[in-house]
Amino acid sequence: MDRSSKNRLMQRHQSLFQGETLFEKIARAVCRAEVLPRKELYESWEVAKRARRVFRGGRVVDLACGHGLLAHIMMILDSTSPEAISVDMNIPKNAVILSQSLMETWPRLKSHVHFLEAPIDDIPVNSQDIILSIHACGSLTDSVIRKAISGNARLAVLPCCHDLSVCDTGGLEGWIDGPFAVDATRAANLSSQGYTVITQKIPEDITPKNRLLMGYPNRYD
Repeated sequence: MDRSSKNRLMQRHQSLFQGETLFEKIARAVCRAEVLPRKELYESWEVAKRARRVFRGGRVVDLACGHGLLAHIMMILDSTSPEAISVDMNIPKNAVILSQSLMETWPRLKSHVHFLEAPIDDIPVNSQDIILSIHACGSLTDSVIRKAISGNARLAVLPCCHDLSVCDTGGLEGWIDGPFAVDATRAANLSSQGYTVITQKIPEDITPKNRLLMGYPNRYD
């Protein structure tokens, strides 16, 4: 199976996920919705499960959320989070179809997962929140990081589309390629703000832009 495929998962693809693992149950719900590319299912799952190994509880704030699958999976993985909000400037009209399909399998998500169309800067955050984003393009990832820092919140981002004309390379591009320099500088800046930094990768066969940057304020140590 090509886990990086941008083809939309359809109801007929449920046969690819016949087991009773949590991932397979989520995958079948995604297939029933018929709105999401296969790649986004695997990206959301890989980021969410790694984030939940580090971060428990707290409000989930999924920025530049697209269809909002990441927020839903975060809530499925940890029922102690009080709520999740999926934030984007333009929420896809069919995002609600995906949400409803997941809520049919996990009814407790109803009234606990919300969509909000708003700029990132308009979202208030606090130290109990978990701020997440998958493939916020270019400098949008830096906006997500700044938002987490402003509220002393926990953070997990999977950057992409590094715009070297606006993103800070820290002067490292003489040693390493530009996108890597940007992400290394982001990690260093996060550390300088009093965060414990965790760097991981999700499988490269899902996306070559697979560097996962996580962090939490040192008060959590």
